[in-house]
Amino acid sequence: MATLPSADWTKRDDLAQLIGALGTDNARYVGGAVRDTLLGKDIHDIDIATPLLPGEVIDRCRAAGIRTVPTGIDHGTVTAILPDGPVEITTLRQDISTDGRRATVAFAKDWREDAARRDFTINALYAHPETLEISDYFEGLEDLEKGRVRFIGDAAERIREDHLRILRYFRFQARFGDALDDEAVTACRELAQTLKGLSRERVAMELLAILALPEPLPTIALMNELGVLEVILPEARARETECLQQLVQAESREGIAGDPVRRLAALLPPIASVAESVAARLRLSRQQRSRLVCAAERKQADGDNPASLAYYEGLESARDRLLLQGHGIAALAGWETPELPLKGGEIVERGVAKGPQVAKTLQAVERRWVEEGFPDRARVMQLLEEELASP
Repeated sequence: MATLPSADWTKRDDLAQLIGALGTDNARYVGGAVRDTLLGKDIHDIDIATPLLPGEVIDRCRAAGIRTVPTGIDHGTVTAILPDGPVEITTLRQDISTDGRRATVAFAKDWREDAARRDFTINALYAHPETLEISDYFEGLEDLEKGRVRFIGDAAERIREDHLRILRYFRFQARFGDALDDEAVTACRELAQTLKGLSRERVAMELLAILALPEPLPTIALMNELGVLEVILPEARARETECLQQLVQAESREGIAGDPVRRLAALLPPIASVAESVAARLRLSRQQRSRLVCAAERKQADGDNPASLAYYEGLESARDRLLLQGHGIAALAGWETPELPLKGGEIVERGVAKGPQVAKTLQAVERRWVEEGFPDRARVMQLLEEELASP
């Protein structure tokens, strides 16, 4: 019987308290924490599966002094708020019906039934909280060892249950796969059009997760080859794929983490209206939309005055545009936005009547101040006198 290697997270006192409240027979570690521990990777989230119903989980935790939040109680998920980090506890489930977008589930008592409804074999590994013995119902351990991402059961059937599994396959393949699974690839190609029926938020979430990968280009190229990319991002073309490659290289050269919104901008033509359309379709946040549109307005001259660009567009957007144009960003290291040492009231004191002329003068001084590299107040006052003396 395979066992989970002893890791720091398995020795947490608060986790032991939670397991004690649920009962060792009523809890199994499952999913990413088990998979990533076996691979020697860092653990960020801990999930527990249990045959207990959500109400009983809440009651047991309350009796043990553990606060819970019903984060997804309709689907059986309760989050335990622990000192060393939250833990999600989900009641065992089985699918009653699916339509490719959502599933109707019923609570179950059988661990294998719960495993059978998961997407990939490597995500269906369960570990006993005390013995750390692993329950592997679908040869997930072998797949993990071989670097193989494989659907549980028939790949096409699993995708028809939830179309988002197409994008999840590409993300997990990039992270854990050494070789492509032919059945999975065929199913993704044949069912690519089903992605059109998904909510744009779900598509955006997975697309940005793929673009956040350390090396997203091979995955994006495969998605393009299989006809998946054109379904979720028809604006992307071969030229933009080359732009993504150059951006990834620039990020590496500058020693900064890859940013998914910046990389999404690289996949789009530099046209503001296109960026607006994509941001709206993917239901991106206001900040993400702003960055995407600003990146689309990039021009080669961005590298002439990086500080000026950062002042007018913001640091993050300035870095986006510089990197997308192949410029360095060293000039913006430690950048903090300076404040113009001049107020409108001071212009009024010089005899300018309140109104549009004050704003016009202030803007003219500010423009020259930025062009000169943000000189001190003494120089700003000289600039003001020069503007006031001009016709």
